[in-house]
Amino acid sequence: MQNNRTFTLIKPDVVLKGHLGEIMQTIQDNGFKIIALKLTRLSRVEAMDFYHLHKEKSFYNTLIDFMISGPIVPMVLEKENAVEDFRKLIGATDPQEAAFGTIRRKFGSTKTKNAIHASDSIANSEIEGSFYFSKRELFV
Repeated sequence: MQNNRTFTLIKPDVVLKGHLGEIMQTIQDNGFKIIALKLTRLSRVEAMDFYHLHKEKSFYNTLIDFMISGPIVPMVLEKENAVEDFRKLIGATDPQEAAFGTIRRKFGSTKTKNAIHASDSIANSEIEGSFYFSKRELFV
């Protein structure tokens, strides 16, 4: 993946509540171009693999159960300074601590059900993006 790209994933509760279009519009209104997108559902094994870094944390099982509870929408986005700018757009992990106007503040309800995941670095963007998309999809 290129340095001006980042990975994001819209979580199940937001998809099921019908907020996908509004979130995608917010992303585009803030200058991000959607490079790759898919509607999918994680198996338990896939969710455990994707979130393996959190395996020893107390919230791990709750997170896995939540992430397999419905459809998700992983995306690769493009914009100059993509990782940092997108992290600002989504807000803090806890929606109650997120700044007004951020995606998590508007659509999230808890630290787990916080509407959206975003990569925290270029390196993690590449790892997470390649979990859902092939190189062909990322470099079209």
